[in-house]
Amino acid sequence: MVDYYKILGVPKTASQDDIKKAYRKLALKWHPDKNPDNKEEAEKKFKELAEAYEVLSDKSKRDAYDRYGSEGMRHADSSSADFSSGFPGFTFTFRNPDEVFREFFGGQDPFDSFFGE
Repeated sequence: MVDYYKILGVPKTASQDDIKKAYRKLALKWHPDKNPDNKEEAEKKFKELAEAYEVLSDKSKRDAYDRYGSEGMRHADSSSADFSSGFPGFTFTFRNPDEVFREFFGGQDPFDSFFGE
């Protein structure tokens, strides 16, 4: 079972600000560009963090997750999950982790200046 709170290292009672701070810290730590010697693990962690943040940072998605857990998730592919079977009237497709990261940082990748992009 996926535990988004554990992935972000926050309690279930965490505020939106706590979730945002946890995501920021961990996303910067696990960004694949910052981990060139451990890129495979970093990409996996980065994707998990983005998925957890996508759910816990949105009130309606978080409420559904808190109510139903991840038991109702069926992974259609590696980048999406269909919650419709476990979450009545709720379908959610996970976005690209890089897109979540850039959106979080105001449309820019904070590593661009370091890597000349």
